[in-house]
Amino acid sequence: MKKLLFGIILFSSSFSLIAQNSNDYLEVQREVLKTEKKALIAEAMQLTETESPAFWSLYNEYNEKMFVINTKLFNLIKDYSEHYDDMSNDKAVELWTNAMNVETELLKLEKTYFKKFLKILPGTKAVRYLQAENKVKNLIDAQLSLEVPLFEEKK
Repeated sequence: MKKLLFGIILFSSSFSLIAQNSNDYLEVQREVLKTEKKALIAEAMQLTETESPAFWSLYNEYNEKMFVINTKLFNLIKDYSEHYDDMSNDKAVELWTNAMNVETELLKLEKTYFKKFLKILPGTKAVRYLQAENKVKNLIDAQLSLEVPLFEEKK
């Protein structure tokens, strides 16, 4: 768990370095997080030999789709940082609306895949998996909330 937390902090700290670093650095951090997260999930799930192949296949599919949606979130944070010093009211509303759309996409994806996980796992394991995913997401969100400053009203 400590390794995962370290990976998450490294990953989310890269958001504050967007202007100074290339997207290649972010991709390296995402790969580190992906590996650490997968190890945490494996430990949390305690899958049987029968459950494992179907779970990891669906896990990979789900995470590929989450990656696409989370890239939209990253791009929103990048857009926010690029406009932070000259943020207009309209731009602030646009960013917030887009962020809520991304959250809605993530929730819809989670609901869809929960049903799929229920087809291959007992209910308790399907819920455990999504709990583990949510713990990782909450750790990332907590770090992001420390890194991304609040809007400031321009006077």
